[in-house]
Amino acid sequence: MNLTLQLAKRFREVLLDGLWIANTNFKDQLSDVTCEQAVKKIDSLNTIAMLTFHIDYYIAGIVNVFEGGDLEIKDKFSFDLPSIESQKQWEELLNKLWVDSEKFASLLEQMPDSRLDEVFVDEKYGTYRRNIDGMIEHSYYHLGQITLIKKLLKNQ
Repeated sequence: MNLTLQLAKRFREVLLDGLWIANTNFKDQLSDVTCEQAVKKIDSLNTIAMLTFHIDYYIAGIVNVFEGGDLEIKDKFSFDLPSIESQKQWEELLNKLWVDSEKFASLLEQMPDSRLDEVFVDEKYGTYRRNIDGMIEHSYYHLGQITLIKKLLKNQ
């Protein structure tokens, strides 16, 4: 299996369908979260909706680069979640995450291995491989937070 296929498999594991590392994934953890739970604030923690938006913000930004566009995302906007006031809005955010995640993985599968060591947009961002690995690691970090927030919500 080539490297880009392996990375796409790892990415799908954390977002869409894997159980190997954390015995769960984003889709599994978010499948039973209601809008009310998603926007419920616990102390100073981010909400589940904020973390969902945050991860999708970066995935969509990298997808744009994979498709030949510019890197338009900025860290300072990565938690600027629009107001979610209904189950429908929450489900739309989830659907956006699933669609963007599958697009990310599909585009990665089509990428030649040689691109992995190329500069990602600008030298200060490192290589494609560093950004893809970073996206996977970043996703696991926030998956852990979502899992803990769900437990806290159930205990309330």
